[in-house]
Amino acid sequence: MTRRDGLIKVIDLLHAEITAMKTNDVDALDKATSAKLAALNDLAAIDGGMLEPGVRELAEEAHRLNETARIYCNLMAANVRRRLQILAGDAAGGYRANGHLAAYA
Repeated sequence: MTRRDGLIKVIDLLHAEITAMKTNDVDALDKATSAKLAALNDLAAIDGGMLEPGVRELAEEAHRLNETARIYCNLMAANVRRRLQILAGDAAGGYRANGHLAAYA
């Protein structure tokens, strides 16, 4: 496997992760994330040497997609936190009007 091939695989798996997050498909997200981590390990095991043409651009694309996945993950976590706060009767988000953190028993 070349770096180029490895990066293309990682990019495809990042797309799969993002799609799974958008559709709330936990099984697909688990599979895509596990496969992505394995692909990254395979990529890291490639010996040094000359970079093939286009590798830098593929790495930058993978980085952009990873940032997109991170943003989706953070948004999902924020939505869950907000829902839990509402269920706990703390619609203010854990803070009171006086600016102090609410106490929990």
